[in-house]
Amino acid sequence: MTGKQRAYLRGLANGLDTILTVGKGGLTENVIRQADEALTARELIKGRVLESAMMTAAEACAAVAEATGAEGIQSIGSRFVLYRANPEEPKIRLPKG
Repeated sequence: MTGKQRAYLRGLANGLDTILTVGKGGLTENVIRQADEALTARELIKGRVLESAMMTAAEACAAVAEATGAEGIQSIGSRFVLYRANPEEPKIRLPKG
């Protein structure tokens, strides 16, 4: 993924609500399943790591991305953004890189 495509996705993520929360239980199967279903439906999701969690947003972003086959787009403070294209019904068209 090119820098231009990442910048485009970061811009789209600005207006998104946070729909994934990693709490003190860490990355449970339920969190991974939620992320996978949300990525299939939306392609771009925003997540958050609570202070009680024993991991940083960057660590959570990398772990969820690896578990779901997504790509970590951004990690700032306690929030992170993930993207995974839906091969059957793409909703987001990335600019040519």
